Amino acid sequence: MSRLTHLKEKWLSLPATLRGAIWMLLSGFLFAGLGTSIRMASRDIPTLEVVFFRNFFNLVLMLPWLIKIGVSGLKTNHLGLHFSRSIVGLISMFFWFAGFAVLPLAEATSLGFTAPLFATLGAALLLGEVVRLRRWIAVLVGFAGTLIILRPGLEIIQPEALYILAGALFVAGSFIMVKMLSRSESPTTMVLFMALFLTPLSFIPALFVWQWPTPESWLWLAGVGVFATGGHLLFNRAFAATEVTAVLPFDYCRLVFIAILAFVIFGEIPDIWTWIGGSIIFVSTIYIAHREAQSARNKTQDKILASRTSAEDMR
Repeated sequence: MSRLTHLKEKWLSLPATLRGAIWMLLSGFLFAGLGTSIRMASRDIPTLEVVFFRNFFNLVLMLPWLIKIGVSGLKTNHLGLHFSRSIVGLISMFFWFAGFAVLPLAEATSLGFTAPLFATLGAALLLGEVVRLRRWIAVLVGFAGTLIILRPGLEIIQPEALYILAGALFVAGSFIMVKMLSRSESPTTMVLFMALFLTPLSFIPALFVWQWPTPESWLWLAGVGVFATGGHLLFNRAFAATEVTAVLPFDYCRLVFIAILAFVIFGEIPDIWTWIGGSIIFVSTIYIAHREAQSARNKTQDKILASRTSAEDMR
């Protein structure tokens, strides 16, 4: 037995929740690296161009997998929805990267946690999902956390903070489109179309502000692509390992990691309101995820009970 095989068996022998937690912690560290790389790359390169290179390096990293999947992964009856999702995702990147380029990184990360709150609103309004009182209260509490961070009337709200919130809103729109696509499309197909659409779409606006990167800028631009791709991969691995509610709390470490990097590299020290508001937003999203998971389990149990009752009636 090779050492690699032995390590793989040891890894798989760990409890699923522990494996999911480790994946989530690692993804949080990579996302912290992403935020730092965006800030460093944006010192010399326009935001629109940074977004393009994020997608370009993502496509390069995914090419071996895309070649392996082949044309079979491109079969779809919803090309327009895939394209629309890519447009929405691209807009969210423009807003988010513009915010991370200027805003204190811990504050930007905290405000980014609002995406699931917007997604809950969108699912209720656009998809007709039933959102009961407890989840609505959690949404309101989460947005109260946003107000604690921004403190309107007491502090001048930076435009970049609104960029992050706008980015979170468009991320929520992407979440909703994923829900719509997941009814008939495989995760592989969704990832494939996103990767193929984003690079050419982001190249067009980048042309209007193009600046050739310096050797140092190339390093940070590659870092943006590597950290983004790796972070999303491990984030998805965490959710695939076990229940969402079991691993999502560990995503809070993303805020801790990026606060440490921001202090070491940029000398940024988050104020107490960022920690309080960010924690409130995050706890609200955890509760919403818990209620959604509980609702899904109840629906599954109801279907099983209904099928058993139907089978008994046929006897």
